[in-house]
Amino acid sequence: MSALLEVDHISISFGGLKAVSDFSLALPRGQLQGLIGPNGAGKTTCFNMLTGVYRPSSGVVRLAGRTLTGLRPFEIAAAGLARTFQNIRLFPHLSVLDNVRIAAHLRTTHSMLGAVLRTASQVEEERAMARRARDLLAVLDLADREEEQARNLPYGDQRRLEIARALATNPKVLLLDEPAAGMNTQEKIELRAMIRRILKEFDLTNLLIEHDMGLVMDICEHITVLDHGVTISAGPPAQVQCDPKVIEAYLGQPIESEAGHA
Repeated sequence: MSALLEVDHISISFGGLKAVSDFSLALPRGQLQGLIGPNGAGKTTCFNMLTGVYRPSSGVVRLAGRTLTGLRPFEIAAAGLARTFQNIRLFPHLSVLDNVRIAAHLRTTHSMLGAVLRTASQVEEERAMARRARDLLAVLDLADREEEQARNLPYGDQRRLEIARALATNPKVLLLDEPAAGMNTQEKIELRAMIRRILKEFDLTNLLIEHDMGLVMDICEHITVLDHGVTISAGPPAQVQCDPKVIEAYLGQPIESEAGHA
């Protein structure tokens, strides 16, 4: 199966410290993969390299065959790679609807002059973006909160709003950075169902960073494990969760074999 998102041996260092080393990943169209590892393993740093926040010191990132390495974040978003953030980054004083409409402007076709003159085509495009934003809010169960300021939403709703905003850019690949962080058990159950629903409804491909192993093992088809910036395991969930290197990385101690106890 050909990969929609190809990550080929990307690395980055900060002040002489290699934060991520030779990270590679192949994400086929329509697949949901997980990227896991202990705190400080380099997971979010990988997302930052994929989305142009950081430029890799080596290696290449491609989306649908197009090289993204060296592009700016808005150019990468326009190419079809969208993300959410571990620390929520909404526009807190804007309404829920406006948070989504802003993201939808990435796909506008009217000119600056058209916006100033309020041409008929520009007005219709703005109306279409508002309809699109409302449709996304309905999908994410936020339709009844569109006029509220984003900062006033409960934490779980803010997480869903971030996903709605990312979807407004019409991505090919959606990167979710710890979407279940801070959620209670019921919110996590709802999130799991929502992720499955939006991947199917929007024909998305997804890469997920998450610390909730129950969520990861349940919904991901393939998992890559990082530890200190190095890939230590990759494969189906059943294989990864039994890998001694993964167990050691999470528990902080080597796992002795049964023979070692004999």
